[in-house]
Amino acid sequence: MRVIPFGKPVIGNEERNAVSEVLKGAMLVHGPKTKEFEKKFAEFTNAPYALTCASCTAGLHLSYFCLGIGPGDEVVVPAQTHVATAHAVEFCGAKPMFVDAENQTGNIDIDKIEDIITEKTRALSVVHYLGMPVNMKRITEIANKYNLFVIEDCALAVGTYFNGIHAGLHGDTGCYSFYPVKHITTAEGGMIITRNEKIAQKIDKQRAFGVDRVVGQRKVPGVYDVPMLGYNYRMNELEAAIGVEQLKRLPEFLEKRKANYEVLVTGLSDVEGLSLFKSSYNNYQSSYYCLTILLDKQLVSKRVDIMMKLKEVGIGTSVYYPKPVPYLSYYRKKYKFNLGKFPVADKISSGSIALPVGPHLDKGDMEYIITYVRKIISEVR
Repeated sequence: MRVIPFGKPVIGNEERNAVSEVLKGAMLVHGPKTKEFEKKFAEFTNAPYALTCASCTAGLHLSYFCLGIGPGDEVVVPAQTHVATAHAVEFCGAKPMFVDAENQTGNIDIDKIEDIITEKTRALSVVHYLGMPVNMKRITEIANKYNLFVIEDCALAVGTYFNGIHAGLHGDTGCYSFYPVKHITTAEGGMIITRNEKIAQKIDKQRAFGVDRVVGQRKVPGVYDVPMLGYNYRMNELEAAIGVEQLKRLPEFLEKRKANYEVLVTGLSDVEGLSLFKSSYNNYQSSYYCLTILLDKQLVSKRVDIMMKLKEVGIGTSVYYPKPVPYLSYYRKKYKFNLGKFPVADKISSGSIALPVGPHLDKGDMEYIITYVRKIISEVR
């Protein structure tokens, strides 16, 4: 029996040696590795500005905070996403206004956005669900029409492009996650990219308490001023050192993900009772985070059974995400959302299974997954 984890960081001696080198020195924060990681990530995405931070959630929070989103404001948020997307809005005292998903990709249903825009709406939050780009041309048109900020949640979108532009560069900011099972990892950490110099300069200060001079910039040790409110949302040098090495391997990682994804598509596209999300086409380029199978009505009630049977033969799976965010207890209790208001997101959350395609796996692993998915689906039907 093979053991196929859903996600696994690919860490080699290069990353270990890089961390060891940092530990030999005296700079564990505000050091050269953080700057190098930012520079290399900016080069990869073609971003004018890139700023490391503690996590993607921290990046989202900093984005809203920097833009002045606060109590009394509303932010459009996709219902089908990780809870962090909405939490970042809540942290600022603003109200998330949820929009259902669309069927083909799981991304926000753009046709429904304008229905909930009010005079209180200040920003649009878009998530490139599972790495499939949102139509950012239409998002930008809506944002311009209503004078709204656009925050891109790119947690699963390293290597995602729309119209040849990397995800995160269409809106005001784009925020990335380097959690262990993402496209690259720094153990924990995030990145913010932007085209806007003023936003970059402000976030640079606000991620480190709002101080005007970090350690290396102070003429007199320990002497600085605090002209603005800020958080402790920095990335440390150990994480950045891992990130620098991971970026060197990113093209290889993305190539393997795409190859693995395509093997699964070929092997599963004709299975009765399953359907697949629309993948890369025309000007839409996915980052191939995972392959999600959507179960038909007959199989939905058997999802847990299917996942447990896959686990028994060593195949790791996941769900993206367990419920639409407005159905999670915190949001449902606070905002009194009714079940059934987000039917497409609900269908995806309750009737999908995410299969692994990460670079820790090869074609043989994909063929093993295909064999057992087909076998198990046939059995449970």
